[in-house]
Amino acid sequence: MAYRKSTDEGGRSRQRYTSDRPNADRRENGGRFGDKPRNESGSRGGRSYAYGDERPRREKVNKPAPAPVPAEEKEPDELPFLIFGRNAVKEAVKAGRSIDKILVQTEPDGSLKEIVGLAKDAKIIVHEVNRKKLDEVCLPFGHGGNTANHQGIVAYTAGVEYCEVSDILALANEKGEKPFVVVLDGVEDPHNLGSIIRSADCAGAHGVILGKHRSAPVTAAAVKSSAGASEHMLIARVVNISAALEELKAAGLWIAGADMAGQSMYKQDMTGALALVIGNEGDGLSRLVKERCDYLVSIPMSGHVDSLNAGVAAGILLFEKRRQNGCAKN
Repeated sequence: MAYRKSTDEGGRSRQRYTSDRPNADRRENGGRFGDKPRNESGSRGGRSYAYGDERPRREKVNKPAPAPVPAEEKEPDELPFLIFGRNAVKEAVKAGRSIDKILVQTEPDGSLKEIVGLAKDAKIIVHEVNRKKLDEVCLPFGHGGNTANHQGIVAYTAGVEYCEVSDILALANEKGEKPFVVVLDGVEDPHNLGSIIRSADCAGAHGVILGKHRSAPVTAAAVKSSAGASEHMLIARVVNISAALEELKAAGLWIAGADMAGQSMYKQDMTGALALVIGNEGDGLSRLVKERCDYLVSIPMSGHVDSLNAGVAAGILLFEKRRQNGCAKN
């Protein structure tokens, strides 16, 4: 690199910075560091940014509206608590459940008229709407578009009122009966949950205990699957299932876990104060819960499939417990 002297047309001396490297006179070449020379519009390269030139525009794309989020993926506070289905709504009204309003299809038929009559006697607001409105209301819960799911009636309620484990034990004591409790360890399908609540009520259980984590809460779908039994069953929701089992043991209950590796239900004594534990649909009982069980009980099967749906298995074991109670003093 060097400074070189030169003279202009007027004879004045000028200093100019030059370089011994290639492209030393890069300013005269129209760019820096070997860039392409400027074009007529003043731009380096192929694009033109001169005033008045038209730049290529991106076409505006209309994005499709986001699909409705299924109720299972929403937080409980984001959804109103709905009860739909004739039996479920009827039992909610009969049980004195806190109901804000009821939507019923226009020109209700026989069983709907009965429910509307019960609701009006209970001073509950009833609105007649078309079936399309009922479909729209149930759509976020995955029950829209099919009248058979809501059966022409939907009730807006204050939600499920969970109780404490001690309340379930107190109910058994009030009835003068030995406690019979169903404990759900990770049952995630709301339809299974509703089915188990229904079976528990029919088999004479005093309450159902489910976990706050890794378990389905009592949603509208669970209420419908229970056919209204959730309105009559005490349901406790606990943080720790293992701790709840220890509380039941302290109250004198035996803990029976449903597991294929257990002894046949026909050979196992299930009479007396008992807590029946049903595990997750896919994984069964968790390790910690299984360790806290006093014994494991299984359902004898013969066939090509070696497992049952959680709701079906619970129903069979619940009624085996009831059968055994009939053969022995409770």
